[in-house]
Amino acid sequence: MTPLRSVYYTLIVVVVALGEMEETGQLKRAFIDASAGAISGGISRTVTSPLDVIKIRFQVQLEPTTQWALLTRTVCGNSNSKYTGMLQASKDILREEGLPGFWRGNVPALLMVMPYTAIQFAVLHKLKTFASGSSKSEDHVNLSPYLSYISGALAGCAATVGSYPFDLLRTILASQGEPKVYPNMRAASVDIFRTRGIRGLYSGLTPTLVEIVPYAGLQFGTYDTFKRWMMAWNHLRSSNAIHGDEQVSSFQLFICGLAAGTCAKAVCHPLDVVKKRFQIEGLQRHPRYGAQLKPHAYKNMYDGLRRILIEEGWAGLYKGIVPSVIKAAPAGAVTFVAYEYTSDWLESKLT
Repeated sequence: MTPLRSVYYTLIVVVVALGEMEETGQLKRAFIDASAGAISGGISRTVTSPLDVIKIRFQVQLEPTTQWALLTRTVCGNSNSKYTGMLQASKDILREEGLPGFWRGNVPALLMVMPYTAIQFAVLHKLKTFASGSSKSEDHVNLSPYLSYISGALAGCAATVGSYPFDLLRTILASQGEPKVYPNMRAASVDIFRTRGIRGLYSGLTPTLVEIVPYAGLQFGTYDTFKRWMMAWNHLRSSNAIHGDEQVSSFQLFICGLAAGTCAKAVCHPLDVVKKRFQIEGLQRHPRYGAQLKPHAYKNMYDGLRRILIEEGWAGLYKGIVPSVIKAAPAGAVTFVAYEYTSDWLESKLT
């Protein structure tokens, strides 16, 4: 499936999911979900940017990224690895690029994540309202786990299509190192559009959509499941069972988001590695960052997975997994907690 066709089909899903929103209440609810999603996504992305930069550097490095794998390669005569561990990578980035290096590509990342989470939470609420027959958030908690997974997956696809070019630009800017290939986001987008056309801005969309279906489904599905379990636990612990105190605390929401983010990222990481490789094909980085990935290095997603597995082993498919999981856990936690509080605050102000 071509990237543009993927965009077309996903847009159809969005239109069908959102349906008609003539009523003031529906428009207000959509505004609350979109605003809360954008704010929570922006906060989460900014807080976890250093881990994201390190993760991307590992993912786009063709050489080994661990000391053990590097030792094995050294015996074979190949030991040119720029980054070999989180601490070493952090020191190198800080020494060569300064503190701003950890927020390299954060502007396109925010431009990506804010509309992404806005679309994601708005579509998610609409789908859950359709599935449960109620627009009240408290009624969505009791939704079937299968419907929660499906709603999260569709919402993730819609959000991905709506914000993908910024994701691609974020990856390129975060992975280029020093000296910079592109001085800013505008220069990168103009060059990509001139050399590869509109398709270039959607390079790697197919593996992204394949990744986002299980990732978003797991993230939102497991979050709802953990939240439901937490409410049941609170009910059992409550000394006043008549009133059924099931209120979930901010710390419990944090734990639910933490667990949901970790589960989703651990399962879907190999697809994220392939996506990043597609996004940086042909990027002329400085030789010290290792071998360059030639344009059209991979024919498709399957070929990318196969080639990485053959040339780099299973470790290649999990490059950057440590910073990825470390980042995904607090990112998921911060996103869900910020969303819940922002949504409640906006609802109280607008009602």
